[in-house]
Amino acid sequence: MQLKKLLPIVAAAALLPSLGFAQDEALSADRVNSEMVFIMNTLLFLMGGFLVFFMAAGFCMLETGLVRSKNATMQLVKNVALFSLASVAYFVVGFNLMYPGDGWIVQGWMGGFSMTSLEPVGVGYDDLVDVTYASVGSDFIFQLMFCAATASIVSGAVAERIKLWPFLIFVVILTGLIYPIQASWSWGGGFLSEAGFSDFAGSSIVHSAGGWAALAGVLILGARTGKYGKDGRVTVMPGSNLPLATLGMFILWLGWFGFNGGSQLAMGTVSDVADVSRIFANTNTAAAGGAIAALILTQVLYKKVDLTMVLNGALAGLVSITAEPLAPGLGMATIIGAIGGVIVVFTVPLLDKLKIDDVVGAIPVHLFAGIWGTLAVVLSNSDATIGGQIYGIVAIGVFMFVVSAIVWFILKAVMGIRVSDEDQINGLDTSELGMEAYPEFSNR
Repeated sequence: MQLKKLLPIVAAAALLPSLGFAQDEALSADRVNSEMVFIMNTLLFLMGGFLVFFMAAGFCMLETGLVRSKNATMQLVKNVALFSLASVAYFVVGFNLMYPGDGWIVQGWMGGFSMTSLEPVGVGYDDLVDVTYASVGSDFIFQLMFCAATASIVSGAVAERIKLWPFLIFVVILTGLIYPIQASWSWGGGFLSEAGFSDFAGSSIVHSAGGWAALAGVLILGARTGKYGKDGRVTVMPGSNLPLATLGMFILWLGWFGFNGGSQLAMGTVSDVADVSRIFANTNTAAAGGAIAALILTQVLYKKVDLTMVLNGALAGLVSITAEPLAPGLGMATIIGAIGGVIVVFTVPLLDKLKIDDVVGAIPVHLFAGIWGTLAVVLSNSDATIGGQIYGIVAIGVFMFVVSAIVWFILKAVMGIRVSDEDQINGLDTSELGMEAYPEFSNR
C-alpha cells in the first residue's frame, strides 16, 4: 500500500527535468548552499564567541588567585564590571568605529561614531542576493569578546592599589574608543591593512594593545606599597590561591581555541573547516611549548619549578601563536610558543629590576610575547614582511601607550587613581568594598 502511494511521486520526480524544472532546481540548490554557508559561518562566530566569553572567567580566576586574599573580592568585582561596561561601550560606539565600512571620518585612520544595529540582514530564502556572509549579531558578539579581553589584561597588571571607579572609567574609554580605533587600522580595512601588516587573531591588536595600556597604567599608578625597597630589594607578595590561578589558566587555554579558531572567520567549506582544525592544533601545541619551556627554564635558573612562571609560560605561548596560528606546522608552532615561555621567565624579573610592578605578569605575557608573536609571522607566512610587522607593532604601541597614558593622567588629576598606603595594608576588599572573599581567615 505504501509503495503504491510512492510510485506517482517517484514518477513525477523523474519527469521534472523534462518539464523545465531543471533550472529552478539548480537555483534552489544554490540558495540552499548559500544559506548553509551563512549558517555555518554564523555558527563559527557564535561558538568562538562563547569560548572567548569563557576567557573572562579565566582572567577573573587567574587574577584572583594571583593577588593576596585581602584583594580577591576587588578583582572579582573589577572583572564582572569591566565585561559588563565593555559590552555596552562596544555597542554604543566601539563596533561601528572598528568596522566603519564606507563611514570613515579620516580615511584609514578614524571611523564614524554610531550605535550598533543588529537588524536582520540577508536571511531571506526568496532572494538569493540577500543571503550574506554571516549574521551581524554573531560578528558583533565575537568581536565584543576580543574587546573585553583587552580590558581584562589591564585589570591584573594594576591590581592591589587602584581605585575601583577610575579603573572602570578607563575601561569604558578603552573599550569604546581606544581599542576600536587601533583595531580598525587592521581589521577594519585601515592603513595598517593596506600596508600589509598581518595579525591573524590579535597578538598585537588585542594582546600587545592591552599590554601597552597596562604598562601606561602601571607606570603612572606606581608600585604597591612596600614592593620595592630603597636598597633595591624586591619584596615577594605571593598570590593567595594557586589552584584558582591554575584553573584560570586552563580556562584561558580552552577559550583560546575560540579566540584563534573563530578568527578563521569562515566554516562554510571543507577547506575552512580543515583550517580551523589546524588552528586548534597549533594553538594547543604552542601553549604546551610555552609551559614546557618555563618549566625547564625555572628549574635550571632557580633549582625549583615556579608554578606561576609555568602558568604564564603557557599563556605566553598562546599569545605568541595568535598572530599566525594557521600557517606554521606543529613543530614551528611549538617553537614559537616555547620562545614565548622563555620571554616570560626573563622579563618578569626584569620588570622588578626596573621597579615596574605588574601583579600578575600581564605585561610580559601579553605585551612582550605579543610583540614576539607578531614578528614570528614572517617565519611561516610568506606574504608578511618584517618591515610591515614592525610598522604595525610601532603604530599600535605608540598609539595605545600615549593615548592610555593621557587618560590615566587625566583620571589621576581629576579624581585620583591610587588608594592610600593604609588602604593597601588593610586590603581593597575592606577599604573599597567593605567585604572580604575569605572572611573566615584572619591571615591576609
